[in-house]
Amino acid sequence: MSFPPAALSLAGNTVGTFVPAVRHRLKQMSTELRNYFGTSFCLRDASSGELMLASDDQILGDDPLLASLCPGIHREGVATIVAEETGCAMLAIPMRDGVTPYIATAPFRLAISGKATPDFGKLSQVLGCSPKESKRWYQAQAEWTIPALERMAAIVVSKITSDSEIERLTEEIDKVSDSLSSTYEEISLLYGLTQNLRISSSDSQLGDLALNWLLEVIPSRGLSILYQQPGRRTGQNDSAGAQYESQLLSVGECPVDAQTLSHLVKKLNLNEKRSAFVANQRVTERPDWPCPEIRQIIAVPLVEGDNIFGWLFAINHNEDKGFGTVEASLLSSVGTILGIHSGNIELYRRQSEFVTSVVRALTSAIDAKDPYTCGHSDRVARLAVRLAQEMGLDKETLNLMYMAGLLHDVGKIGIDDSVLRKPGRLTDEEYEHIKLHPELGCNILSGLKQLEAVLPVVLHHHEQWDGKGYPHKLAGETIPKLARITAVADAYDAMSSDRPYRKGMPEDRVNQIFREGSGTQWDPEVIEAFFAARDDIRKIMSEERAGVGFDVSNWIKSLQDD
Repeated sequence: MSFPPAALSLAGNTVGTFVPAVRHRLKQMSTELRNYFGTSFCLRDASSGELMLASDDQILGDDPLLASLCPGIHREGVATIVAEETGCAMLAIPMRDGVTPYIATAPFRLAISGKATPDFGKLSQVLGCSPKESKRWYQAQAEWTIPALERMAAIVVSKITSDSEIERLTEEIDKVSDSLSSTYEEISLLYGLTQNLRISSSDSQLGDLALNWLLEVIPSRGLSILYQQPGRRTGQNDSAGAQYESQLLSVGECPVDAQTLSHLVKKLNLNEKRSAFVANQRVTERPDWPCPEIRQIIAVPLVEGDNIFGWLFAINHNEDKGFGTVEASLLSSVGTILGIHSGNIELYRRQSEFVTSVVRALTSAIDAKDPYTCGHSDRVARLAVRLAQEMGLDKETLNLMYMAGLLHDVGKIGIDDSVLRKPGRLTDEEYEHIKLHPELGCNILSGLKQLEAVLPVVLHHHEQWDGKGYPHKLAGETIPKLARITAVADAYDAMSSDRPYRKGMPEDRVNQIFREGSGTQWDPEVIEAFFAARDDIRKIMSEERAGVGFDVSNWIKSLQDD
């Protein structure tokens, strides 16, 4: 670890005052050395030689000499005997606390051969004390040899170097781990969003999911999405940009509403710039900043192609710090996903409108071809949906059922008018000709990928449960379920509706025919659903004949809600 110079104030040869954490770490280093050598060390700054921590016995050594030698010892990086006198040697060991280098110094008593005694006057110069103190020190010390000191010093330097490297690597691993953890969270978030890019999800569903995930990753007090009406501008352009319809989603502490954020987008001309915008205190503390409640902000666009679908905001940093490129980059990635999702929904909506227009046009063509059965396709569609709902089918299937019901007779476009409009009984040849309409209808629609799902209904709605229908004589559950449902709805409308050549059958007679045909002509489950939904079926027929208009989507939704 490194410390600022101001933390290491010294006065002469005494230890100055510095932060407690530094003193504690230096004492730890001194204690570690005592454990190896059995004596206390002084610690000096490696670059200046200044004393940082005195030894417990206050034997400091020759201060000017040691101070001058410290930089060189630090450069060499090896333990060195820096002073030697009979009976004494001064050892200097380079050490490192994090990135801060130190030199540890301590005198050691050396063994003397024979009856020789040290010159305590000279010894005191090495020890940096009086001769009397040097004698007392000498008598209290254990003996070492120079080779033993050098070996122990080499081991200690190696150990200290290894420990320092381990500590450095541990810190690096912790940093990498934190970075990987953050990256994993970001990747998980983006992966989760891409897994939810379903057409069935609305803008607000995916947006709400993104906001709640981002709140766990971005250090922001609040997050918001300001949705603008997909790809559509309302009002006229002005000098500040276009006007947009908007919808706001928010999580956390969002201090502003949709109107304020719309004003900010307009004020900063963001819709024209179409790029990420970051503002911290340097910008938000200016007098002309339009939103004093916002101290820090990131705004990224939800863009796909030429359309801008809204803006994603991170508002006010958790610790009142500035937002940076890391947060802006993650928000931009999320904004891109949300923009693509909104673009897909808008494209799907337009395609759906187009397909609906095609279906309506084909239905109108059928009605024009056979005016005597005008409205038949729409009635069959509604009746089939009600039967499917009674049988527990889901909303998506109900929508498909309605579309299939509208188109079930589209093949009649290819039937001769003389046969289609004949008021009396058909000849065998004419009946065989009209039986072609399921296959003709399937051929007409087969080139439209969006209508692939209705083809089984168009082709098989005249099959019978006992296998005596047409065109392929399918039987039982080999007949597609929606085709079986359409067959009952089609038969009911045909029997109960008036024709130029006959009146519609009374209700009792229709009921009798269905009961008798259950399990032979029609699927028993569908017939059971028919009688269970009889009241609603009467209502549908009366509304159709009275020309009462209705919203298909809302009607199907109401069936699901019931």
